[in-house]
Amino acid sequence: MDSGEKRKVRVVIVGGGTAGWMTAAGLAGLLPAACEVTLIESEAIGIVGVGEATLPHLRLYLERLGIDEAEFMAATEATYKLGIEFRDFARIGDRYIHPFGTYGRPLSGVAFHHYWLRRAQAGAVPPIGAFSAGVVAAERRRFERPGSDPSDPTTSFGYAYQFDATRFAPFLRDWSEARGVTRIEGRIVSADRQGDTVTAVTLDDGRRVEGDLFVDCSGFRSLLLGEALAEPWEDWSHWLPCDRAVAVPCTSPPDTIEPFTRATAMSAGWRWRIPLRHRVGNGYVYASGHISDDEAAAALLAALNGQPLADPRMLRFRAGRRRRSWAGNVVAVGLASGFLEPLESTSIYLVQAAITSLIEHFPDSRVADADRDGFNAAIDAEYDRIRDFLILHYHATERTDSTFWNHVRTMTVPDTLADKLALWRSSAQVAKYGHGLFLEPSWVAVYLGQRVLPTGWDPRADRPDAAGLDRALGSLAQAIADRVDAMPSHDRALGL
Repeated sequence: MDSGEKRKVRVVIVGGGTAGWMTAAGLAGLLPAACEVTLIESEAIGIVGVGEATLPHLRLYLERLGIDEAEFMAATEATYKLGIEFRDFARIGDRYIHPFGTYGRPLSGVAFHHYWLRRAQAGAVPPIGAFSAGVVAAERRRFERPGSDPSDPTTSFGYAYQFDATRFAPFLRDWSEARGVTRIEGRIVSADRQGDTVTAVTLDDGRRVEGDLFVDCSGFRSLLLGEALAEPWEDWSHWLPCDRAVAVPCTSPPDTIEPFTRATAMSAGWRWRIPLRHRVGNGYVYASGHISDDEAAAALLAALNGQPLADPRMLRFRAGRRRRSWAGNVVAVGLASGFLEPLESTSIYLVQAAITSLIEHFPDSRVADADRDGFNAAIDAEYDRIRDFLILHYHATERTDSTFWNHVRTMTVPDTLADKLALWRSSAQVAKYGHGLFLEPSWVAVYLGQRVLPTGWDPRADRPDAAGLDRALGSLAQAIADRVDAMPSHDRALGL
């Protein structure tokens, strides 16, 4: 080795699946000169993923690695996703779409929704979704990649993917192994430690794998961070009581594939629907204290709009996170770090956020406290912001038809969410923060979609003449509708 050349950091990833292979691909693709990557997984341990709906950030991950979108979509039976449709959350019969994109455009430094609120109170404008190209395209089952001008409200939307999770990890495995990642088949039975540092893991056949940095992608078990290092768990189930899910795929209906994920509120939680090219993913996320497993499975099967393709599969979990996601020389990614139910499709985003932060804080020969602390602060912010946003979906309800909804409607929420709600209700302002997911349009979508109506708005929105404002709003809604009508159908965009 050249005297000026640094030794590569030996990274050992414990566990495969989506989290493991996304991490391997990220490190191999973006830090090839800084690390050598080994991934240990056992074929006997299945992938938790039951079908994935994602956020637009995954597109950036694929682009940074140079992965072709068409190749990825074909390999994973992916469809496009413009947002999430929520049904029955505030009241039974309600429906709204949380889009990937903005509503309208600001005027004189004032966000669009303030002007909409002023005229909506007078009954002069259509629903706010009419001012989102993403919402209108989703409702009309159309899709086209957005234009490049983010200030153009007819193109200011984003998109994500809906894909088969069981095909994503194998796709990334092939990609990663072609770039030098070493895969070891085996089951880990023990970890060697020196204080809070893991030096090696031992497999069930006696092989010992040493490393400098260990990435725990072992799922809910959290083999290294949770078991070996005993990092404490922060339980959030008092705010997010859903602790189980039952999942089953079904055949696709003969009509157009929808370019959005659907979440339908149920008596003890909510039901997902994720349309792929070859099938539809379905599941019921529920609180076991309010419904039995058999009742949940029966409710899911009764709601299918196709023929089931497998027996219902049960999953158990707890909402919360490890107090630290990086302790010693162990970094947890994915379920080994924490769990937040997929109500807003954040599971893969949290994996991606951890990978990005790890790359930004990647250690040299030894782990520095500043790297570890910076990583943990970033991941804590992600979890905390998403937690509050998920709680909002439950707490902002008028439903009184079950013990579950009575509980979440009346429960005490975190102070951070209570402050956000108070600010919105008094002035239609969305709390700003520097780090974390879900910016102003996302909060506006859920607040208004779930009938959390403010008592006022920015007084600057009262300046324009009402008649002139109505004409401008009408013209904008028409321009968006015309733009969407010119798009191809979602099926055609997929080449079907």
